[in-house]
Amino acid sequence: MKTILFIFGTRPEALKLIPLINEFKKYGNKFNTKVCITSQHQEMLWQVLQFFDTEPDYNLNIMLPNQTLFDLTSNGLKKIENVLNEVKPDLVIVQGDTTSTFIGALAAFYNKIPVAHIEAGLRSGNKYSPFPEEINRKLVSQIADFHFAPTYLAYENLLNEKIDNNVFIVGNTVIDALFMTLDKIKNMNFEEKFSFLYSDSKLILVTGHRRESFGEPFKNICNALLKIAKDNNDVQIVYPVHLNPNVINPVSSILSEQWNISLIKPLNYPEFVWLMNKSYLILTDSGGVQEEAPSLGKPVLVMREVTERTEGIKAGTAKLIGTSTEIIYNEVTNLLLNKNEYDKMANATNPYGDGNSSAKIVEIIKNMLL
Repeated sequence: MKTILFIFGTRPEALKLIPLINEFKKYGNKFNTKVCITSQHQEMLWQVLQFFDTEPDYNLNIMLPNQTLFDLTSNGLKKIENVLNEVKPDLVIVQGDTTSTFIGALAAFYNKIPVAHIEAGLRSGNKYSPFPEEINRKLVSQIADFHFAPTYLAYENLLNEKIDNNVFIVGNTVIDALFMTLDKIKNMNFEEKFSFLYSDSKLILVTGHRRESFGEPFKNICNALLKIAKDNNDVQIVYPVHLNPNVINPVSSILSEQWNISLIKPLNYPEFVWLMNKSYLILTDSGGVQEEAPSLGKPVLVMREVTERTEGIKAGTAKLIGTSTEIIYNEVTNLLLNKNEYDKMANATNPYGDGNSSAKIVEIIKNMLL
């Protein structure tokens, strides 16, 4: 029997690893599966763990008030060392590009334990954007023994860096998590929480919180939403507003008085998936939404100047539209009025996977380790 240790610390990592954890646990006679969380996120992480009934074996609780990346890295590395010495895993699995990902891989390397990197190969080409994630994922790629790329583009990025051993294209495990969530919420009642929705309206779901949009770009986005709402009485815009003052202040001052715009508090993952599934189209600057929404048949308009997830743009499931008031208004209006354009996006194939990524990964690791 081989011991597999998962190390992660944030909600996005948990979402993308829980389907894989569950898949490994199906093979209890072959794999001893252990879970170590750093709790780099606290409340948001535990929401996901509890929803998916995932109980960690180790909780490092590395977050401290006002700590720096130096604190996070050094404290986390030392605590992970203790876990590795106790568990003695045959393989450490990390996901993505957080500091928890990097220190998990580095600690395993120091103990000469093989590392598998889930969602390998994403690159922006700018080491300070996103910071520190771009360097985290590049360094993990140097350490990892198994590289599970979500798309062909990510695979090519690794090949371009001369990383060509044990590189596999498997799709993105977030689609596995999405389908698991849809299955779990199909008998859950969200109608009371979302009783403010108009049954005869086209729902436009909005998410926006990125730092590069603070200031004038956010005002432009809000002005576009206001104009869309005023010009379309059959539309309801729902915006779960991030609590950062740079977001909530312009959003509240520009949008709070418009009758068919609903500004609500941030949602937990199952609530958000339910709302995505109810929506007609989605305006976002989120990476995860660009990956998930196409599996629900929802066109995605990306309010950013650039995106690392160009696969969706090429596939036609998403469109990069920037933060210009006029362009946002015109692109949304086009999808509201032009059914052919809408259907083209809604029916495009999601390039990020089919919900079977976890099974593919476990099969590959079984063949490599057993």
